[in-house]
Amino acid sequence: MTMHQTLQRAFAEQRVLKVISGLNNFDASSVTKVVKAAQLGGATFVDIAADADLVKLVKSLIDLPVCVSAVAAEKFVEAVAAGADLIEIGNFDSFYAQGRVFEAEEVLALTKETRSLLPNITLSVTVPHILTLDKQVQLAEELVKAGADIIQTEGGTSSQPQNPGTLGLIEKAAPTLAAAYEISRAVSVPVLCASGISNVTVPLAIASGAAGVGVGSAINQLNSEVAMIAAVRGLVEAFGIRNLLTVDG
Repeated sequence: MTMHQTLQRAFAEQRVLKVISGLNNFDASSVTKVVKAAQLGGATFVDIAADADLVKLVKSLIDLPVCVSAVAAEKFVEAVAAGADLIEIGNFDSFYAQGRVFEAEEVLALTKETRSLLPNITLSVTVPHILTLDKQVQLAEELVKAGADIIQTEGGTSSQPQNPGTLGLIEKAAPTLAAAYEISRAVSVPVLCASGISNVTVPLAIASGAAGVGVGSAINQLNSEVAMIAAVRGLVEAFGIRNLLTVDG
């Protein structure tokens, strides 16, 4: 597995924070704000749309490792040639609103196709939340056999919090936390807990077995870079109390 050294260390120490600008966000101005805030706030790496020009732009702006996301294997090739450090099959959230769902067979086939095109790049794959938990675990195991280096969970779009405030934030994260708990016990590769995560639930994600979290809308939907930086810092600080909650730590 080829991985940026600082990234590898962060995974080993269970303190990875991935900031996501959006799989369908090709707006250079918007992406610039998000990735700059990610670096200034202390994120571990950024996740952007798989676009060669966007990769070159981001690599010129920040020093953090750059991940690109797509749901088509061929999109990764140009992005990697442009300098992407790792790739992600997933960030499916943006498709669910369109009625587009991803079944296990499609995700597995896409993983195999991507791995054959790019045998050496670090590959992260999201397990769709539409699957039952036992099917998510089964798929995660098959994805690792197919060459996935990182497994990502999701579920924020499927949860419908009944309460405001802290309780609502925990309710929103429940599906992805449950997936992280089950999958992390079944696979030997790192698990990233994403979709619906906040500074309240970062420690819960780590306690559930995740090596880190991926956060998108909680940052990229904010109006100013200052607010984005503050949000990233809040998430980074949330890792500070993880040891209090990690059962076997």
